[in-house]
Amino acid sequence: MNPTAQNLFDLTGRNALITGASGFLGSAFADALAEAGANVICASRELDRAQTSADRLTTQAGNRHCAVALDQTDEASLNSGFDAAIEAAGQIDILINNGHSGDPHDLTDATAEHFEKVLANATGYFLLARRLRNHVVERGANGSVVMIGSMYGVVGSYPDAYADVCPASPVSYHTLKGGIIHQARHLAVYWAKDNVRVNCLSPGPFPGAKAPAEMVERLIKKSPMGRMGLPHELKGALLYFASDAGSYTTGQNLVVDGGWTAW
Repeated sequence: MNPTAQNLFDLTGRNALITGASGFLGSAFADALAEAGANVICASRELDRAQTSADRLTTQAGNRHCAVALDQTDEASLNSGFDAAIEAAGQIDILINNGHSGDPHDLTDATAEHFEKVLANATGYFLLARRLRNHVVERGANGSVVMIGSMYGVVGSYPDAYADVCPASPVSYHTLKGGIIHQARHLAVYWAKDNVRVNCLSPGPFPGAKAPAEMVERLIKKSPMGRMGLPHELKGALLYFASDAGSYTTGQNLVVDGGWTAW
């Protein structure tokens, strides 16, 4: 009997580790995983923030949530955090590489140190993905890795959206997100035989509360839908990649951007 749509998106019994769980979009991702029935391991650089994120998640059908300290830009921290997640949950089936350590310097004043700091996120995404791959292969299980990219890994930004309001979108961020998208493709073709799927979800314009109002207004004028995205509008795309609904999908980048990249 073929599974129903509800069955395909059901994550009951699965354990999902999400980095950056306390962030603007990370909170929505964690909500989606919990609402689909997963046991969610919330990771943040600060354990208190991770625990706060875990404590606020909904529980249903017996799922439970926990927290670990994990900084994806520090190899020792990401390894200890991954180990702690396994110890707390027993196993990990899904990895959401969402954590981000950024730097505001733009193409006019970014130094090599600033640039390398941002690119360290890509290194961390790979190391965590490899930990997940090895973990599920040792168990003879299936796994799913979801990288969080950006529309800015696909297209450049409009200079006039930022002019005289705030610094330009950092070139290091564009470089990072473009690399993450391709990293997902590369890992996907090597790990498909291991039953580990790797995909990338690339949000479009989803500005947080701290974004300059004038910049947001300018971005709205660039959007075919004439508005910015709301965090909950990413939930469906994330669950598609994380669940059995996407069981024949790997190496893909899904851009959720209100039509921005369709111009």
